[in-house]
Amino acid sequence: MRPKLYHVSEDAGITWFEPRPVPSPDSGVSGLAVWAVAESHLPNYLTPRDCPRICFRAGPQTSTSDRDTFLGRSDRIVAFEGVWLERVRTTELTIYELPDENFESALPEAGYWIARCGVSPRKSLKVRNPMAALHAAGVETRVIDNFWLLADAIAGSTLQFSIIRKRNALPRGG
Repeated sequence: MRPKLYHVSEDAGITWFEPRPVPSPDSGVSGLAVWAVAESHLPNYLTPRDCPRICFRAGPQTSTSDRDTFLGRSDRIVAFEGVWLERVRTTELTIYELPDENFESALPEAGYWIARCGVSPRKSLKVRNPMAALHAAGVETRVIDNFWLLADAIAGSTLQFSIIRKRNALPRGG
């Protein structure tokens, strides 16, 4: 069964998504594409686009120690720097539901899907308070002082994770 697919943007009123160059050379995808995210990974994108964030949860290979150390009683966490808190609270987002028929799975572990042709959204939903949307999705948010300390620890753990827009984080040691 194919998942519901979404695109989250700060741009309201998009009626057509045209394929564009891939946003990151690390993606393993080349050429032009329309990017979508599976519903299972949608909470990772309920922040302003440029917000550096660390998204993590337990997976089948997660150790009890890592679960206890990083998750505590939470199932899923999105952590970001305190300098982004006000923007996470107030940036208006639009969630676009995309038709799945032209999409293929690109990076399953990240929930990414791509289409090589233009796509018109089926419908959209306005999110006026991303922080509230994260909480409604059952996600714990953590406001952190040191992005790199947590990012390095999570990357070295057995958790499932995604570290998004790290290039926008405060400098190491900064």
